[in-house]
Amino acid sequence: MDHKVIGIDLAKSVFQIHVIDAFENVVTKKQIKRSQMVIRAKRKSGLAKG
Repeated sequence: MDHKVIGIDLAKSVFQIHVIDAFENVVTKKQIKRSQMVIRAKRKSGLAKG
């Protein structure tokens, strides 16, 4: 699925992630701790395994 918009609300200890598809439907709406952000970004980009 192609994502139209990925928004990240930056905060001190958590990030709020919003993903919107091409039809402007909310695909994902999650809170992620700062320590997990890099791990998840690498997984989504295909840079890390696991």
